[in-house]
Amino acid sequence: MRICILLALAFIFAAPVQSQESTTDNFPPPESPQEIKVAKAQQGIRVDGFLDEDDWENVKTIKDFFRREPRQGGTLIYPTEVRFLYDDKNLYVGAFCKDSVGIKGIRIQDLRRDFSWGENDIFGIALDPQNLKQYAQGFQTTPYGNQRDFQNFNGNSFDTGWNTLWRVRTQRTEEGFFVEMAIPFKSLRYNLPENGNTIEWGMTMVRYARREVEVSTFPAIPQSFTPYRMTYAAKLTGIEVPPPSANIRIEPYALYQYDENKEGDVLTDKLSDPKVGVDAKWAINPKTVLDLTVNTDFAQADVDRAVNNLERFNIFFPERRQFFLENSGIWAGGLQQSIRPFFSRRVGLQGEFNATPAPIDVGTRFTQRTEKNAIAGLFVRQRETENSAGANFGVFRYLKNYGRENNMGIMVTHRMDDSYLELNLEGNNNTTITIDGQIRPTSQWDIQYLFSSSIDETTGKTGYAGRIFAGSTTNSYYYGWVTEYTDANYNPRMGFVRQNNVIRHNPGGYYIWRPEKIDWIRRWDPGVFANYNHDATDPTEFQQASLYIFPIYTWFKDNSFVEISLTPTWQNINFDFAPLGLEIQEDNYFYTRYLMQYNTDQYRKWSGDIGYSFGNFYNGTRNTINAAARFAPIPHAALSLDYEHNTLKNVGIGNSNLTTNLYSASLRLALNPRVQLSTFYQYNSFNEEGRWNVRFSWEYMPLSFIYIVFNDTQTDIFDPTRNTTQFISKITLLKQF
Repeated sequence: MRICILLALAFIFAAPVQSQESTTDNFPPPESPQEIKVAKAQQGIRVDGFLDEDDWENVKTIKDFFRREPRQGGTLIYPTEVRFLYDDKNLYVGAFCKDSVGIKGIRIQDLRRDFSWGENDIFGIALDPQNLKQYAQGFQTTPYGNQRDFQNFNGNSFDTGWNTLWRVRTQRTEEGFFVEMAIPFKSLRYNLPENGNTIEWGMTMVRYARREVEVSTFPAIPQSFTPYRMTYAAKLTGIEVPPPSANIRIEPYALYQYDENKEGDVLTDKLSDPKVGVDAKWAINPKTVLDLTVNTDFAQADVDRAVNNLERFNIFFPERRQFFLENSGIWAGGLQQSIRPFFSRRVGLQGEFNATPAPIDVGTRFTQRTEKNAIAGLFVRQRETENSAGANFGVFRYLKNYGRENNMGIMVTHRMDDSYLELNLEGNNNTTITIDGQIRPTSQWDIQYLFSSSIDETTGKTGYAGRIFAGSTTNSYYYGWVTEYTDANYNPRMGFVRQNNVIRHNPGGYYIWRPEKIDWIRRWDPGVFANYNHDATDPTEFQQASLYIFPIYTWFKDNSFVEISLTPTWQNINFDFAPLGLEIQEDNYFYTRYLMQYNTDQYRKWSGDIGYSFGNFYNGTRNTINAAARFAPIPHAALSLDYEHNTLKNVGIGNSNLTTNLYSASLRLALNPRVQLSTFYQYNSFNEEGRWNVRFSWEYMPLSFIYIVFNDTQTDIFDPTRNTTQFISKITLLKQF
C-alpha cells in the first residue's frame, strides 16, 4: 500500500512535466558535422598568451558560438573568437574571450589545478581524436591560466583525475582575455588513416562567462546535455600528424616520511622512512596504453573529511589517488554510488574496515580503446603489514560499442588474500562477474543496466545485485526511474554497496522553468522524488520510504540559490541500529523533516551559504545547521570556513540528547597556478578529534612536482590522549619520450 501511495504521488506531480515535451527545444545531432580546416604554422609558436605571431593572423576565425545558458539560443553577451594551428609536435588553440568590462569582469575563485566547473570564467576544448563519439579528452583554463584536464565518457561520466602534458598561457586585457594552448600530439590517442597522415578529429568548445552565467558552445549543443556530447561535435580537418611514436612517459619519485604516535606524552611508535618508486606509461599504439607503478605512494592525495553519519546506509567516500582515478570511468558501475562491483578505495587498506593505508608493491593497468570496443585490465599487489595479509587485486573489463551511443560490457574482479598465520588469517578468494550497458534510443533518453554476482570462498556463498535506470532529460523537464537490488549474500570485496538485502525504487522528476519575464530568476526546478526500500529476501518486509518534495529549488540571475523542501519519511527499524551511539528501539516510525537552504553568489569576494533542517527524527527531534563562509579577495588567496551543528533531543530507547559540532577551515595561497600552499583543519566534537593537513606543491616543470605535506591528528585537542604526526617531503620528475 505504501509503495502505491508514493508512486502515485510521484507521477501525479510529474504529470504536468510530461505535457511540456513539445516545447523542449532539443535538437538531434547533425547528419554532417561542421568542418574546420586547420592550417600549419610556418613559423615557431611561442606559447605566451599574446597570439602575436603572423600565423595567427592568417587563419580562419571561428565566431559562431551557440548560447546554452541562461536561455538556449539568442544573441551572446560575451562573444568568443577561436583559431587553430598545428606544427610537427602540437595542436595550437588560440582564443579571445571578449568582455566589455575587461579585467574588472573576470570571475575566478582560486588558482588550483583541476578546478571545479561553475564558479570561474572558463574556456575549454574537448577532443575526440579517435572519432569514437562516446569519449572525449577535455582541456580547460581560466583567465589566470590554471589548468583542468579530464576524460569524459558518453557525455556524462568524468575522470577529472586524468592528467596529461599540455601547456597554456593567458593574458588579461581591458577588452577580455586571451588563451593560447599547445596540446602535444604525444598526449593524444589517434588513429592514422590507411593512406597518408592527414586526420580528422571530433571537437567541441565551451565558454563560461561567470558574471552573467552565460554558457556558449561550438558547435550548437542543447542545454540539457553537457558540452562533451561528442555526437554533436564539429570536425578538425587537414592536420598532418606525425606517425605515433613509442610515447613512453616515466615519472620517478623520491620521498622521505617521518611518523610518530604518542599516548599522552609517551612516544609509542616512530617511523623514519626514505622511499623511492616510479610510475610509467607506455602508449604502445594510439589505441593501447600500458601503465605501471612500482612501490606506489599517494602522499600528495587529499585527506578525507570527517562525517557524522546519522543514516542507516554506508557512506561513500570518493577516490582521491591519481593512479586509480585515471580511466576509472571505464569500470562497470562507475557512474553511481549504490552498487560498485569494483571500487578502488578497497585497494591499499589494512583489512576490510581499517582506513590505515597498506603499501602497494606494484600495479599495472592496460587500456585499449577503439571505435568498436574497449578492453581494460588492472592488477595490484598489496604488501603484507603487521595488521593485514598481503593481497592481489585483479580486474578485467570488455566493453562493446554498438549503434550511435550504445554499449554493453562485462567485468570480472578477483581478490586473493594471502594466509597470515600470525594473525590467524586464512587465504580467501572473492570474485564478481558483472554485465552492464547503456542504451540511448534518442538523444534525450538514457537507459542503464547492471547485473552482478559475487562468489566468496570464505563464506561459500553466491550473491546477486542489479540496477536499472531509465530517464529523459530535456530543456524543460527531467524524469526517471531507478530500481536497485542487492541481496544479503552479495559481497564484492573489491567493491562498494550502499546496503545489503534491499530492493530500492527511486522514481521522480522535476520541471525546469526559465521565466522570460522575471529577470531576477534564472531557473526554477520544482519536483519530487520517491524513495522506497524493502527486503530482498522477503519483498513484503518494508524497510524505509520517503518523499523528497522541493517546490522551491531556484537559481537567481547572479547564480545564488534557494531551496525549501520537505521529506516525509517512514521507517521500519527491525535490526540493531545506533546512529552516533543513540540506540533506536525496534519499531515503526513516521516523521517529516524540513529544509531551508540559501547560497549566495559564490564568485564574490565574500560568499557563503546557510541551511537549516528541522523536524522529528524517529521518536525525538533533530535540528541541523550547516553554514559556510568564503573570503577570496584575490584569486591568489581564499579562506573558507564550514560549520555543521546537530541537536538531537529525546531520541532512542533512553530518550537521549546529543549535540555535535563539526568545524572546518581551509586556507589556499597561490603565487601562481604552479606554486600553491593549502591548509585544512577540522574538529569534530563527537569524538573530540582534531586534524591538520598542510600541503605545499610546486610544479617546477610540467607535471613534475615538489610536495611538502604535514598531517596531525589529535584525540581530545584540549587534553591530548593520542596524537599522530606525519611529515612527508616528495619530489617527482616526469619525462616523456
